[in-house]
Amino acid sequence: MTEQQSIPVVMVFAGCDSTGGAGIQADIETLVSMGCHAAPVITAITVQDTQQVQGYTAIDAALVIAQARAVLEDMPVAAFKIGMVGSVENVEAIHSLLQDYPDVPVVLDPVRAAGGGGELADEEVVDAMVTLLFPLTTVLTPNTLEARALAPEADTLDACAQEILENGCEFVLITGAHENTAAVINTLHGNRRQLESFSWERLPASYHGSGCTLASAIAGLLAHGMEPFTAIHEAQEYTWETLKHGYRIGMGQYLPNRLFWAREDEDQGA
Repeated sequence: MTEQQSIPVVMVFAGCDSTGGAGIQADIETLVSMGCHAAPVITAITVQDTQQVQGYTAIDAALVIAQARAVLEDMPVAAFKIGMVGSVENVEAIHSLLQDYPDVPVVLDPVRAAGGGGELADEEVVDAMVTLLFPLTTVLTPNTLEARALAPEADTLDACAQEILENGCEFVLITGAHENTAAVINTLHGNRRQLESFSWERLPASYHGSGCTLASAIAGLLAHGMEPFTAIHEAQEYTWETLKHGYRIGMGQYLPNRLFWAREDEDQGA
């Protein structure tokens, strides 16, 4: 196998965030860091800054399908990552595409709002994701706010996870940065039970694009053939490092430094 052939391709369905902090650029930077080639399929164009979303326009579903099919007929895609979908029609389009690739792992970040505020998915879009995409998902990565919204009748986060699993996901990783806890506690659920709890040092800032980073890191590691539990753990380690090295260049949230490792190598070589 040549070096070119050994680089796994990850197809990413996501919106374009012109701040570069979240969305498709976050996915691309993360996948580069994982040693993957990103194949980006744009689902929406957003208007936002590091403080809030001001608006967005979904890409036509036919164009979403055309973008994806062109790549899928040309490259061997080793994993799919789904972020912002933009519309119910785009959910239906992605569903139809994924059904043709049942053996390729899928990581879904069920985006409802941007980190700084502003809705990115209404209830109809969320309902469509639950019905059409959750049953095809290998790893779902909701934060605690999203988990509670996805399972409003549940009285604990563990109960939320079990209800979400019933929709067909193989694994659910609930991230705990929004909780009032000393450390950030992320919990992994699968096979109708909690499988693991991960504790991470809570950093002082808030971040724009951390969820995209985590989900894409998991997808990248799965694309390399790593088994899910290990991929989920190592992706959290990488994401925490991107936040630790994060920077604030706008007037709102910090941005993860997904290429922190490049500067470290540069410093070591100096």
